[in-house]
Amino acid sequence: MESRPETEDHLHWFLRGARAVVSIPALVLLTAMIGFAGLAKESGFTLSETLFMTAIIWALPANVVLIGAVLSGASIFAAALAVTLSSIRLFPMVVAIVPELRGPRTRRWVLYFLSHFIAVTSWVMALQLLRSVPRDMRTSFYAGIVIPLAFAGVAVVAIVYLIAGSLPPTISAGLLLLTPMYFLTSLWGSARERAGHVAMVSGLVIGPVFHTIVPAFDLLAAGLIGGGIAYAFHLLTAKRAA
Repeated sequence: MESRPETEDHLHWFLRGARAVVSIPALVLLTAMIGFAGLAKESGFTLSETLFMTAIIWALPANVVLIGAVLSGASIFAAALAVTLSSIRLFPMVVAIVPELRGPRTRRWVLYFLSHFIAVTSWVMALQLLRSVPRDMRTSFYAGIVIPLAFAGVAVVAIVYLIAGSLPPTISAGLLLLTPMYFLTSLWGSARERAGHVAMVSGLVIGPVFHTIVPAFDLLAAGLIGGGIAYAFHLLTAKRAA
C-alpha cells in the first residue's frame, strides 16, 4: 500500500482543523465580533481601520481598549501601552502552546506566524485536540483552526459594519452592548477564584471614577488598582484559610 505524499498529509490535517472550527466557542467569538463591528462604526472608525485592527491585533479586548483610548483622547504612547498591557495575558498562552506545536522539523517562522493567531478561543480548542494529532502535523492542524477562524472574524466584522447603518436604532444599541456583555459574562464565569470576581467588581466601580479624573489613563489606573485590591483579597483569604 502506497503512503500519501507529505503535502497531502498536511492538507488532510489542515482540513481536519478547519472542521473543528465549527463549534460553540467559535460561534461565541464571532458573535462578539458583531458587537465590536457596531462599536467601531459608532465610534467613527472607517471600514479599513476596523478591518486592519481586527486582522493585525486579533484580540477583541485589545481592540476595545484601543477604541476606548482613542475616544478618550489618549496619546499614541498611552494607547499603545494600554493595548500592550491588555495583551500580556496572551504571553503565557504562547509559552504553553508552542511546545505542543513544535515538531522535530518545525521551522521557527511557522511558529512565529501561528503565534500571531493565539487567542483564548483557538488556544482552548487546540489544547483539547492537539494530543490526538501526530506531532509533525500539529502546526498544519492548528493553522486549519486559526486561519479560517480569522478570515471568518474579519468577514463578520466587514458585513456587520456595512449593514449597521441600516439597522434600527434599538438593534444598533444592542450591537454596541454585545461585546462588553460577552466579556463580562465570560470572564465572570471562567474565574477560578473569588479574587477574579473582586477584580472585576473593583474595575467596574473604579473605572468610571478614573475616566472622569484622568481619562487618558483610566483603564490603566482601574486595572492596577482593581488588580491590587483583588490581590490583597487573595492574600487575606489565603491567610485565613491557612
